[in-house]
Formats: sequence, structure tokens, C-alpha cells
Amino acid sequence: QVQLVESGGGLVQAGGSLTLSCAASGRTLTYVNMGWFRQAPEKEREFVAAISWRGTTNYADFVKGRFTISRDNAKNTMYLQMNSLKPEDTAVYYCAAGSNSYIMVVDTASVASWGQGTQVTVSS
Repeated sequence: QVQLVESGGGLVQAGGSLTLSCAASGRTLTYVNMGWFRQAPEKEREFVAAISWRGTTNYADFVKGRFTISRDNAKNTMYLQMNSLKPEDTAVYYCAAGSNSYIMVVDTASVASWGQGTQVTVSS
């Protein structure tokens, strides 16, 4: 089973940028679909962005045009570039590895492994 560790979270002002990283160990990510989710206080965990092992991407409507998901299979790492951040983007961000190489990681049911999460706080 793959182990995932997120990094790059922090405090940023509205309009600012952050880049999250998700480093994997235990197995290669070459044929693994991946995704980012987030969970704000007292809210359910929600889908943010996904990337297939082929590089196909999918985004939640509320981040389209602002966030970019990418991966570097040689480094076994996935990224989330977040621009034009808003206070409502404040949440714990989790990376996820999918359970099936044919299904994009766009909901929690398709997740096989979770990272521990990294806090992103956007001040107004």
C-alpha cells in the first residue's frame, strides 16, 4: 500500500499562492490515479482536483482557472498549484491515491490511500 505525505500548506493572504506537494512511498505511482481533496471545519471532505496516470486532469468547478494539478512520476510526487486563493479555500488539504487505474479519483469512494493532510489558511 502506498504511503502519502503532504507538504506546502500554510497561511497566505487572499489573492496569494501556495503549492502543495504529495510525496509517495511504498510503491511507484506510475499507474496510479491521484487526487486532492479538502475538508473545512464542520464540512464534509470534498473533491478538488484529480490527475490520471496518463496525465488527464479534472477539477471541481470552484477551483477551475485557479488551481493546477500535476505529477512527476520520476519523483513519485504530485502537486497542487493554488493561485488567487480565497478565504473560502481555507481547509485541510488531503492527497489521495486511487484504487483503480481506470477510474479518476473524483470522490472518496475511489480512494485507496490518504495522506495525513496539510492545513491551508487564507486570510481576508
